[in-house]
Amino acid sequence: MTPVDLDLKLRHVSPAFRTFCGEDALAALPRELARVGADRAVIVCGPSIVKHTNALSRVHDALGEHLVGQFDGVAEHSPLPVVEQARQFLADHDAQAVIAVGGGSAVVTARAASILLAERRDVRELCTRRDTAGKLVSPKLTAPKLPQWVVPSTPTTAYAKAGSAVRDPETGERLALYDPKTRAQGVLLDPAMASTAPPRLSWSAALNVFAMAVEGLQSRAIDPLADAQLAHALRTVVAWLPQLHTDPEGSRPRLHLMLAALMSGQGSDHTGGGLAQALSHAVGPRSSAANGVVEALLLPHAMRFNAAVVGHRLAMLADVLGLADRRAETAIAKIERLLELFEVPARLRDVDVSEKDLVDAADHALDDWAITSGPRVPDRADVLAVLTNAW
Repeated sequence: MTPVDLDLKLRHVSPAFRTFCGEDALAALPRELARVGADRAVIVCGPSIVKHTNALSRVHDALGEHLVGQFDGVAEHSPLPVVEQARQFLADHDAQAVIAVGGGSAVVTARAASILLAERRDVRELCTRRDTAGKLVSPKLTAPKLPQWVVPSTPTTAYAKAGSAVRDPETGERLALYDPKTRAQGVLLDPAMASTAPPRLSWSAALNVFAMAVEGLQSRAIDPLADAQLAHALRTVVAWLPQLHTDPEGSRPRLHLMLAALMSGQGSDHTGGGLAQALSHAVGPRSSAANGVVEALLLPHAMRFNAAVVGHRLAMLADVLGLADRRAETAIAKIERLLELFEVPARLRDVDVSEKDLVDAADHALDDWAITSGPRVPDRADVLAVLTNAW
């Protein structure tokens, strides 16, 4: 890789976070609760997790008398009515801590429900929105929040984040909430829980990890500590994602991909999101594919859009990928070959996005916080052009 410029200016603040991985990872749960003085824990999960009684009973057993309730109504894309139900469940059970069990929707639902519980205001007063000058702003959410832990079933970057995006099914709006106080205290990677997700779900979640690492490495923010996390996350996905096919029921590839998700999520916290991420948030609900698949599909198109301003970063990405040719197009072509290897669809029409969906998706993407943190901020015409090329 390119040597680090020692003259750079850097502010890198890593929030407190504890990671436990392995057969005895869940044994840390009671100690973690005691560390923050919490006695009453509520599990937040979805119906699919409830079916895996052996894996879920491991979480129950670890929590013991601390477990006072289980909300198992989590739904894909964290719809607002479900989040409000989870908020009421936390209130009814006098929760002092939240354990999110499952994938990204469980993590986001737990965080968002905790925000609504603490802030006691309508979600539209709490979410990111445009001010009178047209700038996206996130209001300060000052109320104390319940401590959170994550026992994941998929390799989602969500467990490293502080943001919560919920979807209003009536309007189609994506309501983004941001509060660092809802960032998880830690993650517990249990082999039994890691084996519960269908291989295809772990595959699509790992594609989000891959795309987020690639976009983070294109950031204009020079942060070698974040770059190290993102680079190793990328290498880990490249090494272990194919093994989901050769060992579809094994926990080992899944645990490695979960660690990659943690590194990609934490690293991209310092570098910001990207265009493919923002576009996938808008396009994903309009497609027949998971958001991670859509994000990966859009990735080469977003890279070409950004190449003019981050060619030097793409040269570093080429180093990470082990390419002798460090030109931007060579790095992008390598990403395209990897996506083909990962069996990612090539076009948006292949995942049932219609041409008329592109206009609505472009409008929603422009209100996504991630679109402001990329190396080149697009206007509406740019977004439409990228989506049209991908379609």
